[in-house]
Amino acid sequence: MRPPRSSQTIAAITTALLVLLPRLVSSVDITRDPELVAKLRASASNLDRRALLANDSDWLYDFTLQRTYTFAPGGVSNANAATFPATVGQGMTMAVLNLGPCSMLPMHWHPRGSNYVYAVHGTTATYMINENSFGVVKQVLTPGKMTVFPQASLHMMMNIGCTNAQLVSALNTEDTGTTNLATALALLSPDLVNAALGYQDFLGASGGSGNSSATAKIWPVGTGSNWGPEACRKVCAGKQKVEDQTGSCGPPAPSGDRDSSANDESEWLYTSEW
Repeated sequence: MRPPRSSQTIAAITTALLVLLPRLVSSVDITRDPELVAKLRASASNLDRRALLANDSDWLYDFTLQRTYTFAPGGVSNANAATFPATVGQGMTMAVLNLGPCSMLPMHWHPRGSNYVYAVHGTTATYMINENSFGVVKQVLTPGKMTVFPQASLHMMMNIGCTNAQLVSALNTEDTGTTNLATALALLSPDLVNAALGYQDFLGASGGSGNSSATAKIWPVGTGSNWGPEACRKVCAGKQKVEDQTGSCGPPAPSGDRDSSANDESEWLYTSEW
């Protein structure tokens, strides 16, 4: 049976933009208690709010218990008005970003919030485009470093290391919104997108083949992260092989003047796209 047109469109976009764009749409926060949120927003005073959040447990949010808290391939866990009612009226979202080895948050933007991102663990490459003619701002975040993605700027992040990476994100709104670039393109007619891309028939509007196989590769709606380039995964597979053979946690020493205890994890970073 021929797949629905929407599936074909998404599949074609995925094939055309495989390196730079996602095969997984970002997770969507479902409002945990709409009635409570409505009452909090309607409260006349802070004491009224306190009466609605009467238990100490109402003021605690555990990121590690969320379904999106994973490193395989990764995930974005948000504490905001939808998921943590105590934040209603505070004007912020706090997020924990987990990225397994070689995983990425695909190109997206937040229409209603600026995003401050701080690295806790690992090595994460970030890319940001703020507007036409702005160029691409690239950073490598290691523990203790941060960057900022201004409101509505296109940005993406990728763990370029072979160990888990974790970041903390602070946004200046309770409802940032997230739009994935590939997902947005998929909503349009292939003819329109191909025209915008210089009539290169990226989407197979002229009868291009391969849509069925591409459809099979699309990741289902999940945690907000997907695996990155295959080349990066091969680098990490090589690292694992060395560890299995030598018992070392890094690459073998290149010469006699350095033993295995001095191994540098940076030698296993994926840099070809950087």
